[in-house]
Amino acid sequence: MRVFVTGATGFVGSAVVQELIARGHKVLGLVRSSTSARALAQSGAEVHRGDLTDLESLRKGAAGCDAVIHTAFNHDFSKYAENCEHDRQVIAEMGAVLAGSSRPLIVTSGIGLIATDGIATEDHQVSSKIPRVASEQATLALREQGVRASLMRLPPSVHGAGDHGFVPILIGLARQKGMAAYIEDGQNLWPAVHRVDAAKAFCDAIEAQDPLPVYHAVGEEGIAFKDIASAIGVGLNLPVKALTREEAADYFTWFIHFAQMNVRASAAKTRANLGWKPTGPALLEDMRNTDYFAG
Repeated sequence: MRVFVTGATGFVGSAVVQELIARGHKVLGLVRSSTSARALAQSGAEVHRGDLTDLESLRKGAAGCDAVIHTAFNHDFSKYAENCEHDRQVIAEMGAVLAGSSRPLIVTSGIGLIATDGIATEDHQVSSKIPRVASEQATLALREQGVRASLMRLPPSVHGAGDHGFVPILIGLARQKGMAAYIEDGQNLWPAVHRVDAAKAFCDAIEAQDPLPVYHAVGEEGIAFKDIASAIGVGLNLPVKALTREEAADYFTWFIHFAQMNVRASAAKTRANLGWKPTGPALLEDMRNTDYFAG
C-alpha cells in the first residue's frame, strides 16, 4: 500500500513511517519544514509539503494513497478547544476523500480522555465535555457513513528514546523544583506503550481484514504514578515526596490534570483483532536505560 502519514516526523509518526517501510509499504509523509522534509526523504519516504491548516494539501495527500494514518495534532494548550475543533475538520476532509472506497483511515486519540472507575476498554466513550472528543466524534461519524475509519487511542506515556511527552515534562518539573513528587498515596495509574509497539499497532490496523472502530495501543495496563516519580528521583538523584492535593496544584501547575490521571486500560480487543503483541521494554525499564535523564 501507499500510505499517507500526517505527523510523519513526529515521535510516534516517525516510528509509524519506519514500520510501514519495513513491511514493504510506500509512505507519503506530511511535513512543514525543509529540515523535516530532508529527514523524511532520508528515511525512504516520499515528501508531501503542507500542514494541518492546509486542507487542500491534506485532501490531495489522502486522495493519492491507499490508506491514511493521522498522527498529527496541534498541542498548543493555549487554544486547545480550537485545535480540537480544527482536528474534527481535518478528519472530515480526509475522510470525505476516502468515501466510497475500502481505503482505511486511522486517527490518533488518547486513553487518558476516558473517565472510568474500572478498566478503560475499547468500548468506552470519551466524555462529551472534553474538547478532544471532537476527533473521536469525527472518526466515528465517518464510519457511520461507510468510511473504513478507526481510532487508535494511545496511553499517557508513549515512551522510548527521544520521548518529549509527559514523562519528560515530569522530569523537567523535578529538576526545576528540586524533587520528584506524586499526589497523596501515588497509586493513580498511567498506562503506557513503547513507541515501536504503538507504530506496529497502527500498521496492523490498516492491514486488518475486519477493523474495529476503536483500538487501544496499550503495552502496560497501569503503572502507579508513585513508581514513575520514584524512578525520576533515582534518575536525577533527587528526593521523592508525597504531596497533598493543595501542594500538588502548586507543584504541577498546568500539568495537575495529567498528574492526577487515573486510568487503567485494556487492549484485549485490540490484541485479539490484530494479533498485536507488544514486545518493547516497559516504561520504568526504558527510563533507566535510554536518554530520559541526559542533559
